Amino acid sequence: MISPATQRRLDALRRQIKRLDSRLLRLDQLSRNFSRLRVALVLTGVCCALVVERFFGGSFAWLTLGLFGAAFVVAAVWHRRVYRSGIRHTVWKRIKSDHVARLTHDWANIPQPPDMAPDPEHPFAADLNLTGPRSVHHLLDTSASYGGCARLRNWLLNPLDAPEAVHERQQVVRELIPLARFRDRLNLQGILLGTQPQARWSADKIVDWLLEESPPRLTPWVCGLGLLALTNIVLAVLYALGHLPPLWAATLLAYLVLYTYKHREARHLFSDAYQLERVLRHLRAVLIYLESFPYGRTRHLAKLCEPYWRAAVKPSASLRQIVRIAGAAGVQQSHLLGFLVNILAPWDLFFANRLNRYKASAKTAMPVWIHTWYDLEALSALATHSYLHPDSVFPEIVPQDGLILQARALGHPLLPDAERVHNDFRLDTPGAIALITGSNMSGKSTFLRTLGVNLCLAYAGAAVHAEELRTVPLRLFTCIQITDSVTDGISYFYAEVRRLKALLAALNAENQAPLLYLIDEIFRGTNNHERLVGSRAYIKALAKGRGVGVISTHDLELVGMADDLPGIRNFHFREEISDGRMVFDYRLRPGPCPTTNALKIMRLAGLPVFIREG
Repeated sequence: MISPATQRRLDALRRQIKRLDSRLLRLDQLSRNFSRLRVALVLTGVCCALVVERFFGGSFAWLTLGLFGAAFVVAAVWHRRVYRSGIRHTVWKRIKSDHVARLTHDWANIPQPPDMAPDPEHPFAADLNLTGPRSVHHLLDTSASYGGCARLRNWLLNPLDAPEAVHERQQVVRELIPLARFRDRLNLQGILLGTQPQARWSADKIVDWLLEESPPRLTPWVCGLGLLALTNIVLAVLYALGHLPPLWAATLLAYLVLYTYKHREARHLFSDAYQLERVLRHLRAVLIYLESFPYGRTRHLAKLCEPYWRAAVKPSASLRQIVRIAGAAGVQQSHLLGFLVNILAPWDLFFANRLNRYKASAKTAMPVWIHTWYDLEALSALATHSYLHPDSVFPEIVPQDGLILQARALGHPLLPDAERVHNDFRLDTPGAIALITGSNMSGKSTFLRTLGVNLCLAYAGAAVHAEELRTVPLRLFTCIQITDSVTDGISYFYAEVRRLKALLAALNAENQAPLLYLIDEIFRGTNNHERLVGSRAYIKALAKGRGVGVISTHDLELVGMADDLPGIRNFHFREEISDGRMVFDYRLRPGPCPTTNALKIMRLAGLPVFIREG
């Protein structure tokens, strides 16, 4: 059942969406009125000018047209403002609607992250639903850029093992949680950076341009050709006044030869400047906001954003230079105008030189601004998830002494609130193994994923769906969703063996952090006898390694290992039959499972079940 605090968040978001709908209706009506006004000003201005010309003469008619033209310009400016306001309100509503979709697990209306298939050899990515459709990444990712999206994905797939680093991220996320307007406004500006409403913007072109090798300095050529261009103008004027013969023709020819020789270094000026200007103009609006935001008591957020507000030259002021260069370079868009301007002066070379000098000064600072923005987007995504789920808590990452893991009321974040079941669990000492038995569909696999997913969130710096979670830094390795490969000729059993071998190698690898392994239905790809023999031998090997684990199994014969190995504890899930239906409560209980349900499920499904008697 959804908690009262979460319901209040949901109700507040729906009220905000309703208000935004009302504002959008008013803006749409206002835009229609401005459209009518502009048409009316044109028609009325022409008619009035004709009447005035007939009675008062042409001079007054032109004056009338000028007045109506000025009124038209004013109306157009205001119409443009209304249009832009409509776009911003539409995006703002989309952000609030996305929050509602994330809170209610309405997957169809949650923006899908870019397709980034997990590495099949990754220790746990393919088993924990961390990436892809309907994944943790899909649920959390509010970033507007490819870089922010990839940063969040990287944090989930590559957990930190340093408590200090996790704590540092947690502090920033804690400070961002109450700053809902700050987070949503940054998201708004990021979305406006995209070329399409649903597109994510990318800074790859900017970074690639910065890393490109710059051509030699053009300053000597700009100065030399500038003097030669001035000479051309002076000689042409003197020739026109009849004081000199046409010496300008020779100097102009020399100017054109030299300019053509060097112009190849400026031929990409317009395309480079235009692409940069289009992105950086919007990015500058973000930077202005980050430079001027009153950080107040949010000292960890302020520290993260230091590259914006503490720089000697503010980033927004620096970006203003590229906007101006792009505007000046725009003459290249018109070939005729560009040709005429460059005959009079080395226009392109001058601004290409300025662009190169700007690149040299921004080569170090701009990547820092961009990557800080990626961090901020990823942290804002984690903060938004915590804001939408106020009952979530921040885990405590403790040093490696004593308790390994302790969770109270731990639940899976991908399950809706009304369906999520919370369980308590703990692993006390190194070498501990929890052996979970239970019937089919009773919740064993989901519980394994619940542990893994929440630990990934914890090490990423996020809050988790629990009342309490204390853990030491742990490496993760899972063996849950094994698949065979027809194209590679790999059977299911062989794929499982390779996976378990990789797990054992990870367990025995030299690393400061112990390994947490999660294994679902060990050796399910072989017959009962060999599965039982292999499972016992493998579990004994795991118990000797430097790690802890949770293993689910259907083999009730394995529960007796708890009598031989002190580190093994038995847990189980169970079910009941009510009104001819299987009923599961998904509660983890101590001890081995007292029941099985395979034959019951077959019988309830209408399959023939024959029980041998005697």
